[in-house]
Amino acid sequence: MADNINQQAGNETLEQNEAVEKAKQVWNKSGKNISLFLGVVVVAVGGFFAYKHFVKGPKEAEAADKIYKAEQYYEMDSINLALNGDGVNPGFIKVADNYSGTVKGNLANFYAGSCYIKLNQNDKAVQYLKEFSTDSKQIQQRAYLLLGDAYGDLGKGAEALDYYKKAAHHFEADPQQSSDALFRGAFLAQHVLNNKDEAITLFKELKEKYPRTQQGFEADKYLAQLGVYNIN
Repeated sequence: MADNINQQAGNETLEQNEAVEKAKQVWNKSGKNISLFLGVVVVAVGGFFAYKHFVKGPKEAEAADKIYKAEQYYEMDSINLALNGDGVNPGFIKVADNYSGTVKGNLANFYAGSCYIKLNQNDKAVQYLKEFSTDSKQIQQRAYLLLGDAYGDLGKGAEALDYYKKAAHHFEADPQQSSDALFRGAFLAQHVLNNKDEAITLFKELKEKYPRTQQGFEADKYLAQLGVYNIN
């Protein structure tokens, strides 16, 4: 019995030694690569935090400082100064160009697009508004609505209709802006695109979803023009 136990113990020791030896061989073959990979990960993580705190953070603060005066000019309806600056403070164009990748640089695209619409330079409005994106549904909805206006003024009715519909459905929690977008889309479909079916669909949606808004209240009149009566 003792011999069997000793033999079993010896076999286990041999297996353990073989396992250790195999582990050493694996480490010798791939250990350097693993160490290198881990080193790269450490450097990448460290670089990310360094960039966030020492580059991105200050750039965000600088962008917020630079856009401040342009926003004031915009509120004063001094569109050219807001867009191009006053010689001391930059306008939205420079903020968008110099601080792309920051929150305020992104917002400058929205403001610049809005300014160009006011100046009736709709091709430039489209350029800047399409560069803008945000997680704020209400502001993004407004950007889609402005894109619809810009494309409409450029005579691109199909593109305008697409953006009006995007605006209408992007943030339905805002009944005023959503109903406005639906109305513009329906009116465009009826009077510019001569797309009766699309106009009826949008006016019906407007009446059903937003009956208490001014646009929803007027939907019956336009449906009657299109030959649709007695919509409950």
